[in-house]
Amino acid sequence: MIDPNTQRGAGALVLFSGGQDSSVCLAWALARHERVETVGFDYGQRHAVELEARLGVRARLAAEFPAWAARLGEDHVLDISSFGAVAASALTADRAIEMTEKGLPSTFVPGRNLAFFVYAAALADRRGLKALVGGMCETDFSGYPDCRRDTLDAMQSALNLGMAQDFAIATPLMRLTKADTWSLAKGLGGEALVRLIVEESHTCYLGDRTTLRPWGYGCGTCPACELRGRGWEAWVAQGRPALRPEGAP
Repeated sequence: MIDPNTQRGAGALVLFSGGQDSSVCLAWALARHERVETVGFDYGQRHAVELEARLGVRARLAAEFPAWAARLGEDHVLDISSFGAVAASALTADRAIEMTEKGLPSTFVPGRNLAFFVYAAALADRRGLKALVGGMCETDFSGYPDCRRDTLDAMQSALNLGMAQDFAIATPLMRLTKADTWSLAKGLGGEALVRLIVEESHTCYLGDRTTLRPWGYGCGTCPACELRGRGWEAWVAQGRPALRPEGAP
């Protein structure tokens, strides 16, 4: 089920990496809120090409969806490279992508999403935005503990207590499979949005933009590509259905 925990009357700040999930979340927020801003993070990631992909996604959303273009506000990119250096992983250092002794992929950046939300909340406080939208999911995911809804519920409480705010952390993909995420994209913006996400968004951990596959650019072998590819294949096998967003007008 899509998490309805957001405030329609307030603006939204989308944690926007330029990947498939955050691109769908951006479209979801644009369909629900009158003002939507985006924030990206430069944390020293090896696949920094995603920072460039963000611009392509935003530009095409504005060009191809005029109703959303009027709602799409400022983009912010925050440099938190020092955090990436401290929380070194296979995403921020030249290390093999493998399972660690903790049972987590070496791509896990400890506390990354928690840090993202602290910075996002501080920015949202200054910008007068109440909904913080993230593409975290605990259905088809890599097991990262900071992607779980109970973690984000605790984070929401801490932010609101510590900042005397009433933020709502919205995670519209939390209970969806990757196939469902493609279905949601189609439900939000039809085949045009699906095509945009395939061609513009970036997920590959290795930063490969040389090969356009049916589901998008990527090496095809890293964990992020495998998740995205399997989701696409499952969605195609289902007949490419559209998932109507809960609460959509």
